Amino acid sequence: MMRMIPVAALLLLFAVPALCQTELTPRQIESKNEINEGARAYKAGKFDEAQQRFERALELDPESRNAPFFIARAIHSKFKPNLDAPENIAIARAAIAAYHRAFNSDLTNDEAYNAIVYLYGQIKDEAGLRQWLMARVADLGVPAFKRAQAYTLMASEEWNCSYTITERKEHKAVVIFRGRATIKYLKPKDEAEFQQAKQCAERGMELVEQAVGLDAASLQAWSYKTNILLELVKLAEMEENELLKSDYQRQSAEAQRRTTELSEQEKQKAEGQANQSPPLQR
Repeated sequence: MMRMIPVAALLLLFAVPALCQTELTPRQIESKNEINEGARAYKAGKFDEAQQRFERALELDPESRNAPFFIARAIHSKFKPNLDAPENIAIARAAIAAYHRAFNSDLTNDEAYNAIVYLYGQIKDEAGLRQWLMARVADLGVPAFKRAQAYTLMASEEWNCSYTITERKEHKAVVIFRGRATIKYLKPKDEAEFQQAKQCAERGMELVEQAVGLDAASLQAWSYKTNILLELVKLAEMEENELLKSDYQRQSAEAQRRTTELSEQEKQKAEGQANQSPPLQR
């Protein structure tokens, strides 16, 4: 679940000394007052009132870059995760529309961008999510690592599509080999089901390769590359293609080594930053 934006952050954005600003018009001053009142309502859990205050602030100052985001956040706060009721879905779609407006007014607003991704996922709008992510990867003005994140997220959806099929109980059997129990993956009786899993895994591989190409140091991308290759191993086993299975096993082992390496680098970086933190004052 996405957390509410802290009310302190809302207030700090507008608690700027007058000396640091150009002279405000009476409507701009009134707009900022509405923002402050909206922040207080938000803190009190009065999201309808907060939304109304933020909307009024935007009416008073249509050039405000922050009011559109606060409107979206207020609407979003009324959404209940994992509830498929029509009225809840309507709230999610209203929040998505509001976040779109906020993002269009500030293309650097990653919170708005990520909130849209989250809400599309919550309401299971795969088409909407795919369109949103595709727009991200197609925008060459977006930093490479952010485009890689979008590719990785699409790849994760394809991995889940394949994994959901290959891990079904009826598609696995326990085999005893040299005294050890191992899992043997069985091809689905329904050929269409098998082809769906295979297509998902292959599409996922194409997407994650794009991610790695844009950000070779992405731990998330390499982790999903490993997982997708493991799906391809299972699918090759289902087809009894030992040569292909062996090749995918080799690739997955290489991807896992790279994943482990990047994980260790991130761990060392985090430890280094922790060691550089100033001591607590008594």
